[in-house]
Amino acid sequence: MVELDDKLTIPPVALGTWSWGSGNNGGDQIFGNHLTEDNLKSVFDAGMKYGLNLWDTAAVYAMGDSETILGSYLQNVDRKDVILSTKFTPRIAEDVEYPMEKMLDGSLKRLHTDYTDIYWIHNSADVKKWTPQLIPLVKSGKIKHIGLSNHNLDDLKLAASILADAGLKVSAVQNHYSLLYRASEQAGIIDYCKKNNIVFFSYMVLEQGALSGKYDVNNPMPNGSRRAKEYNPVMPKLTNLIQAMRDIAKDKNVSVAKIATAWAISKGTVPILGVTKASQVEDAASASKVKLTDGEVEVMEKLAYETGIDTRGVWEKPMI
Repeated sequence: MVELDDKLTIPPVALGTWSWGSGNNGGDQIFGNHLTEDNLKSVFDAGMKYGLNLWDTAAVYAMGDSETILGSYLQNVDRKDVILSTKFTPRIAEDVEYPMEKMLDGSLKRLHTDYTDIYWIHNSADVKKWTPQLIPLVKSGKIKHIGLSNHNLDDLKLAASILADAGLKVSAVQNHYSLLYRASEQAGIIDYCKKNNIVFFSYMVLEQGALSGKYDVNNPMPNGSRRAKEYNPVMPKLTNLIQAMRDIAKDKNVSVAKIATAWAISKGTVPILGVTKASQVEDAASASKVKLTDGEVEVMEKLAYETGIDTRGVWEKPMI
């Protein structure tokens, strides 16, 4: 377990809902999924059963559909038993007087709650413009902890200084971080977080399934999704890394996905794993118990570096 500002105990793995719902920015377009409220109830129930009660979503995920699905399940549980994480995405902000508050209010309505435990600025489009808008929302109680996603180190420091002037702080950072994309580590962001008691959440740890062990050159991702278009062409370059991960997983009698997740945990981060099946939740719950040796970590990192692949998303600002 990890403490967020010594006020909130969060599980070693968070569960992501990016692939829930359909439509613009939905799981059907990005992942090739077609998941509805009926399909995902068992996933939510499994998360709560295994104590993985931090659910990460965003207003932009399927343009509210992800939040709506998650919110339908939250009506049947005690609010204090769930940790909610949702996001303000600048690029979809409306041209109104208080765009952040309006987007947050929409999220809270869909989630059937009057506050979110973590509220993130989804990217650093304009730090000086958007960061101050968090302040009244925290003071009103609608936001309990502040998070920044896809911000580089300079942006993070600037936002922290703006918040400090109001007596507030950044509690969490959420960036793309995996064996194939370690820019936040190389840029000193993870070290900065450790020094300043900021929890670093790593997303795309499995690189949308490319590091799950499920796919390879002989079994590519099904066509028709954005991830297939991006990852299938580089599958040959991943062969040695995936094989090494499979060997380590076999030696420990666990799945390859657990190895990728255990790596992220070993680096001092809290992985956010997208889940669409109850079995994936069970995998995530036990991943924190997998211990990697220094030698295993070194081998995987070396092979990952040798792929020469850059998996930075089109939405991501360069960290370095």
